[in-house]
Amino acid sequence: MQSEIVIVGGGAGGLELACKLGQKLGPGKVMLVDSRLYHIWKPSLHEVAAGTLDIHQEGLSYQMLAHDRGFTFVYGAMTALDAGAHQLTVAPVAAADGEEVLPERRIGYKSLVIAVGSTSNYFGVPGAREHTISLNATEDAERFRLRLLRLLAQAEQDREDGASRSGLDIVIIGGGATGVELAAELREASGVYAAYGFNRLQVQRDVRITLLEGAPRILAPLPERVSGAATRLLDQRAIKVVPDCRVAAIATDHVTDSNGNVYPADLCVWAAGIRAPEFLGTLGLPTTKGGQLEVDGHLRVNGVPDVYALGDCAACMDGNGKPVPPRAQAAHQQADYLLKTFMNMASGYPPQKHPYVYRDYGSLVSIGHQTTVGSLMGSLRGASWFVEGFMARIMYLSLHLLHHKAVLGTMRTGLMAFGRFLIRRTTPLVKLH
Repeated sequence: MQSEIVIVGGGAGGLELACKLGQKLGPGKVMLVDSRLYHIWKPSLHEVAAGTLDIHQEGLSYQMLAHDRGFTFVYGAMTALDAGAHQLTVAPVAAADGEEVLPERRIGYKSLVIAVGSTSNYFGVPGAREHTISLNATEDAERFRLRLLRLLAQAEQDREDGASRSGLDIVIIGGGATGVELAAELREASGVYAAYGFNRLQVQRDVRITLLEGAPRILAPLPERVSGAATRLLDQRAIKVVPDCRVAAIATDHVTDSNGNVYPADLCVWAAGIRAPEFLGTLGLPTTKGGQLEVDGHLRVNGVPDVYALGDCAACMDGNGKPVPPRAQAAHQQADYLLKTFMNMASGYPPQKHPYVYRDYGSLVSIGHQTTVGSLMGSLRGASWFVEGFMARIMYLSLHLLHHKAVLGTMRTGLMAFGRFLIRRTTPLVKLH
């Protein structure tokens, strides 16, 4: 197989780039490689985990998008790269019973973009990898949701039997956006589950949620006002927030911090940090200590011709020499930057003269689903604003719609949003199976 532009990774940035290039250049020149068959917007995985979002309704088929948006899709994981020969290797794909469905393939490229996102960084904490669930992919969120359902059913039965200890303890390690949003979503979802048959449970008493954060406050990278508002809203939802908590070890049923405090945990989520996928270190490309690919100001991998990187897996610096934060808005901006680069090259012009510049348009944190309060922090010409309430929630929802617009187009995004609005009126508010 051969393509002028090959994009590895169908996350927010990689898929947007493939769709926009495909619309302009066509499937003969643009190819997307991914190890999964469908795409989900990663910031919504906490909703999948809580059961308030059905992955089978939310996921977008890469094959459908390839047909509709004008690129070629190759199913499989990238396993090797021969940069000198401009060729990458895609692993074989096997069915659940082990039968090979697709063989190993080699793909030639003129330009390669690596956009494989990130995975969890456990920082060497004993038991973290074995006894926690990290929301890196849809299968992680589904595994969490199914375990939550089983624990709720068990807690319901314990209440009926009059057991001395009942209910369940959920511990979330990491008070960043993922941890905060998951905690709030779980509190709201647990109330809905109780209404759908788990009626012996008193949610705030029987579903105990604890959020552990190593920094002095949650949402540490954001302004103190945003952090303070989020802490207050979590407290109102009976979610215990423990700052300055260094996790020392994790066992099957509890978490221990560096001061010897023990937190019971029937279900434990790791949301304390990310790193680039480990396989990047096997490709012969320059990487940082955290495993990210080293790129220059034009998003080209240092010293490797015709290989680019974007998103969480790229160690990109902003205009002040600081690392670009691993956010969806950064991946979106980088995809647009490379779109212009490749369109210049396709038209016979040199790549862009000006390097990529990250622009921080703010951060939004959703506190719940139905009664959500969002927080926005941003800067424009040196100024910043704090928003909370209904307007913040509308802004938060618009980010998801803007991503869908980039990959589906305006009309289809509008129809999809309207269709999902109707579906929510005819299905349970949480996924019960």
